[in-house]
Amino acid sequence: MKIGLPKEIKPQENRIGLTPDSVKQLTSNGHEVLVENNGGFEAGFENEHYSSAGARIVDKVEDIFNDAEIIVKVKEPLVNEVKMIRENQIVFTYLHLAAAKELTAGLVKSKSVCIAYETVTDNNGRLPLLAPMSAVAGRMSVQAGAHCLEKNQKGRGILLGGAPGGEPANVLILGGGVVGENAATIATGMKAKVHIVDKSEARLKQLVQIFGDKIIPEQSDKIDLNKLVAEADLLVGGVLIPGAEAPKLITKDMLKLMKRGSVIVDVAIDQGGCVETSKPTTHGNPTFIVDDVVHYCVANMPGGVPRTSTFALNKATLPYLMKLANNGYQKALSEDKNFLAGLNVCKGEVTYKAVADTFGYNFISASQAI
Repeated sequence: MKIGLPKEIKPQENRIGLTPDSVKQLTSNGHEVLVENNGGFEAGFENEHYSSAGARIVDKVEDIFNDAEIIVKVKEPLVNEVKMIRENQIVFTYLHLAAAKELTAGLVKSKSVCIAYETVTDNNGRLPLLAPMSAVAGRMSVQAGAHCLEKNQKGRGILLGGAPGGEPANVLILGGGVVGENAATIATGMKAKVHIVDKSEARLKQLVQIFGDKIIPEQSDKIDLNKLVAEADLLVGGVLIPGAEAPKLITKDMLKLMKRGSVIVDVAIDQGGCVETSKPTTHGNPTFIVDDVVHYCVANMPGGVPRTSTFALNKATLPYLMKLANNGYQKALSEDKNFLAGLNVCKGEVTYKAVADTFGYNFISASQAI
């Protein structure tokens, strides 16, 4: 198959869909890979790295979209890219459609086959293609939050881990999944006081096994969330409903309870955010202030560390891409129900129920669609 690898065009997005090593595995299996000129440059991958792996370097992105049977990306297609997507073309990337009405409409109109990394499952109900970027974002959330707490960033002027004579900061993590666990890894490592809120008692027990008394587990239906929010210096929003819009756990009124200069890092912003006052920001202009609370809502956080992120993402996505390229989407998806869960839009139909429900589309099951 012909696999197209365009350069990402979202602002400050420097990842790329495939590393040269991944390209080599594809070309070694008889597939042709078209890479946009300097597409991987910002992640540290030169044209010659891709050429040596057997790829063809293409100057015009239009030629990639015209020729490739599979388009491999990192972030969702932007308007100019959606216009180039062809009927029956396979698009394999993060989509986050439940928070993207216009994108959903564009992909439906294109009659392409759109497989979202973030809704592919495994036998345990986990999300293996979302996990590596959630891990990166979780770790970055505390790193970014600690920076935002500095006074010159309009934060409270406190050090996350405190110092002799100065208490450590209170970190409140909403959601004990991959984001939450990785946020806790960094926050506990920085010696902060860490509360993790989750609705699952079993998951909280797992986190206590991992972190011991370095965290304070909080079951969501047994806590006073207002009190925890009022005490927080840094709040990390890491809640997720797979493929659906994130629930708004922190309301605008709750912001008034927070300390002046406290910080919210809303990692759930890709799915609309779990804070009512959140809106997407970029690495170039990452924060804004509402009611004296600093909001960090960068919608592509792992794009800030593109080399690490590209390696981590490819380790997870390459086996699935290889199935698509070797077998075609119908065989690859029909033989693997977990991979089939990634199908969000297929030939003009919405095949992911949460997306169909959000925007009022007729829902057709993925198995029916293929």
